[in-house]
Amino acid sequence: MSETERIARAYEDVERRAGLWNPSNRGNQAILTERRTLTRRLLERAGWVPLGSRAVLEVGSGFGGELAWLVELGAAPDHLVGVDLLPGRVEAARRGHPELRFVQGNAERLEFEDATFDLVMAITVFSSIHAEAMAKNIASEIVRVLRPGGGLLWYDLRYDSVNRDVHAVSASRVRRLFPGLSGHLDAVTLLPPLARRLGPATGIGYPLMSRIPPLRSHLLGLLRKAVA
Repeated sequence: MSETERIARAYEDVERRAGLWNPSNRGNQAILTERRTLTRRLLERAGWVPLGSRAVLEVGSGFGGELAWLVELGAAPDHLVGVDLLPGRVEAARRGHPELRFVQGNAERLEFEDATFDLVMAITVFSSIHAEAMAKNIASEIVRVLRPGGGLLWYDLRYDSVNRDVHAVSASRVRRLFPGLSGHLDAVTLLPPLARRLGPATGIGYPLMSRIPPLRSHLLGLLRKAVA
């Protein structure tokens, strides 16, 4: 089985276990709210909110929800592009967000010119890639399509999971994958299995427990490409 076939099967398995990410679960809601709040702050500090006409690409865009959320940050819909490996997800994204552009493809070979995008998003993408060569190819493509001064919005696991299809991506590995990008990575997100069990106590428990560094499961940051 090739790496692309393994990833496709892994994501299909995730969809079969979609109950884990049920949007009605208060812990899942807290995770999403926190991540989007922190993402907004990162982009505001960069002076990018409102996003306006900045061109944005999401690698591993799934069903398109994260890309569509950028419209709330002032992004122009016709400047938002998503690419995903799975045709079914691309079709679902197109149906759900017809105002955006979604393409099916392997991110090892992005069909865009050099320096096309101001912002590239990679949200829980690299933790799903086991083959180092594939990870390096995708990282290289992301840097290639980024404009000088542009940024990579990174959000991914820093701890291994009980799910064998995903694995941790440490801060040092991020640096190795993107040696030409600079920026800070923060530990965020209360461990999802714990967050999902908080129930009615989520409103108080999530912010309190997420203050404990070892309980933060992901890394989030905006990594910038130097201006030539």
